[in-house]
Amino acid sequence: MDRNERLPKRTFHLLATIALAGAALAEWAGWLGWDQQRDVHPDGSTTGPYEAWQVIGLVLTLLPPVYWAASRRYAAAAVLGPTAGLTVAAYVDWSDDASGLFVIGVGLVMVGSLVVTSALYAVIAALTGHGPGRPGRRRWSAC
Repeated sequence: MDRNERLPKRTFHLLATIALAGAALAEWAGWLGWDQQRDVHPDGSTTGPYEAWQVIGLVLTLLPPVYWAASRRYAAAAVLGPTAGLTVAAYVDWSDDASGLFVIGVGLVMVGSLVVTSALYAVIAALTGHGPGRPGRRRWSAC
């Protein structure tokens, strides 16, 4: 295959990565971006600003686009797209923190989403027959 035939495929992979990053960013805004208030309990402790159902909703709505990319073997799109989108969203959402500790949280979001999407990609690729070592998928020659 010459370079000109591979360029559109690479371009499509790049566009898929950007699309998944945009989807992750939009889903963060939809699930978490609107909730900025911490809950103050009677004992003075605070929680939040996010509830568990919001984070679960974010994760569940990210699964279909990650599955789409992973089942088509678009590893960069499945792993780097959501990681980049969630990292940028966390940075934008939390950057008004005057203490500067938000950077640690953003780093944890980045590392956590990278690990989870990598593992999810490996599982989906293996289950859809694109992963290495899948039994029964080898084609033997008749020679």
